Amino acid sequence: MSGQTSGAASVLRDIIRKPYFWGIIAIVALLLLNVLKDPSYLAVSVSPSTGYLVGNLIDIMRYSAPILMIAIGMSLVIATGGIDLSVGSIMAVSGAVSMQLLSNVDASTSVSAALAAVGLAILISALLGAVNGALVAYIGLQPFISTLIMMLAGRGIAKVITSGQNTAASNEPFRWIANGFIFGLPVIFLIAIIIVIIVSVVVRKSALGLMIEAIGINPKASRMAGIKPRGLLMTVYIASASLAGVAGIFSVGTVMTVDISRTGYQMELDAILAVVIGGASLAGGKFSLGGAVVGALLIATLDKTVLFLGISSSATPAFKAIVIVALCLLQSRRVRAWFVTRRKPPLSPPPPKQKTPATAQEVSA
Repeated sequence: MSGQTSGAASVLRDIIRKPYFWGIIAIVALLLLNVLKDPSYLAVSVSPSTGYLVGNLIDIMRYSAPILMIAIGMSLVIATGGIDLSVGSIMAVSGAVSMQLLSNVDASTSVSAALAAVGLAILISALLGAVNGALVAYIGLQPFISTLIMMLAGRGIAKVITSGQNTAASNEPFRWIANGFIFGLPVIFLIAIIIVIIVSVVVRKSALGLMIEAIGINPKASRMAGIKPRGLLMTVYIASASLAGVAGIFSVGTVMTVDISRTGYQMELDAILAVVIGGASLAGGKFSLGGAVVGALLIATLDKTVLFLGISSSATPAFKAIVIVALCLLQSRRVRAWFVTRRKPPLSPPPPKQKTPATAQEVSA
């Protein structure tokens, strides 16, 4: 019985040591905070008009899908020791391409038009990611600089595509991607989870994930071990941009309109936060896709909580910053060790040894 208890305690300690454990705790805490304001906050019901599930939890799932996509791509890039600041702008480019194509075709029920819009948007996004990868892997620019260039250029490309105007389109199959339901659950969230599973299988069931981490730990040593960093860098930046393109499709599909100045705005910051919350190292060499999923869900829950509590827009950044900083402090091993040492009782000095009286034989000797 004691062995089972110690085994359970060991498993619990391992879970607590996981960085994303505190992300899960933060999600639960935010949901409880919302429940305190409205006891029916977690209620999920069936809409009588559509037959779909509705509720705040469903809204959080839908809102988290774009963040999930860019967080997964950002995890791969950060694992190599880089960063991708262009994901928000690539989302705008993807949305602009898809909306412009659908508005020109003007086929409101065409499945082929929707597929063409999705394919072209992801293709253009992948090309932009290839430019980022080439600047980093072959030209030798710092990832921060090369993706910052694309971050600025991306918005300009989107404006050129749409002639500087917010573009709307009508296509029910495309709209279904972001607003449809399967088995009562949002299609957008199910697609995001399927993509996460595919990426996880590819990077963790093969040597790809280890090679990506090896580049982040020591590029020179990985090159000497036979790993080709250039090809892998191109791969991760293309993957990050492609997933950002999917996120752009999710974002514009919800309202079937692309707003060049707002679509994907500051989403790169949410992606970086989600990755950090998940336990990845910004120095490279370590990433967790499961942790990135937890981080994305936390960001979505936090944004939903801010709206639900009626926090003013001017105070929203400060509220989010307080939550994120508190979470990062909880994740810090140094901070946790400090609390542990403060709670340990002081060690009492050992009792002095008492001298035993000498026996008669010892005295005579």
